[in-house]
Amino acid sequence: MVELLPLSDIEPQAIEELLDAAFGTDRFGRTAYRIREGMDAVAALSFAAVEDSALVGTIQCWPVAHLAANGIATPLVMVGPVAVRPDLQRGGHGRTLMAHMLDAAETRADSALMMIGDPEYYGRFFGFDAGATGAWDLPGPYEKRRLLARVVNGHGLPVTAGMIGPR
Repeated sequence: MVELLPLSDIEPQAIEELLDAAFGTDRFGRTAYRIREGMDAVAALSFAAVEDSALVGTIQCWPVAHLAANGIATPLVMVGPVAVRPDLQRGGHGRTLMAHMLDAAETRADSALMMIGDPEYYGRFFGFDAGATGAWDLPGPYEKRRLLARVVNGHGLPVTAGMIGPR
């Protein structure tokens, strides 16, 4: 039986080991890491999946912002990484973590959600799309079609040009 816990209840070293196993030790060079550099995860939206006292998955969310050319900053929450222990991937743990986070976001998120992810998967199962993100930019390489967003808790999305970065 999988138990979902606040990520803050998990030893940080265990989280890092899981992320290394899921994404590799070179993960820090990715654009997503640049966006959230120096930030602390949003505790109310970051969770761990634990099974038989072992960490099997995590989801983290980060406070970021869309900075328009006119200087207006719109807060956003960046979703990811969603990590599952490699030997348990494709077993539904990631989907369970996403669903749990989205349930929490509907009442606890202070802004809309954004992520870099597979639009076929995150669109089909979780309602993310690239409809509002076409004019957004990121501080590193990415595929435009993978820059996704979703409205939650009554918070809208900026549709103007702007750079996504830490808030």
